[in-house]
Amino acid sequence: MKGKPVVPRALASQDVEDAVSYYLGEQAALGFIDDLENAYTHISRHPASDMPRYAHELALPGLLYWPLKRYPYLVFYVERDEHVDVWRVLHGVRDIPGWLVESASH
Repeated sequence: MKGKPVVPRALASQDVEDAVSYYLGEQAALGFIDDLENAYTHISRHPASDMPRYAHELALPGLLYWPLKRYPYLVFYVERDEHVDVWRVLHGVRDIPGWLVESASH
């Protein structure tokens, strides 16, 4: 089953770079990348099946998120007609609403 292309925004790409830099020191960077790729594959194939919790809190219709399986990160995205727009890849203990409000302004 072919899915929609997953297109990370600049802030999402920076989030991933920051996480990989951290996990390099922990000897876990490859596992993080593998987990993220699995999440992107899921999102690509099933973009409407994920959780909308923060969409309601932030009044951002269509915003969904998918948690990584082995790492405490959440992938936030919006499904578009032609692709999946990844807004952020955030650690689950961060101030998620604050970080997403910053994303909405970019």
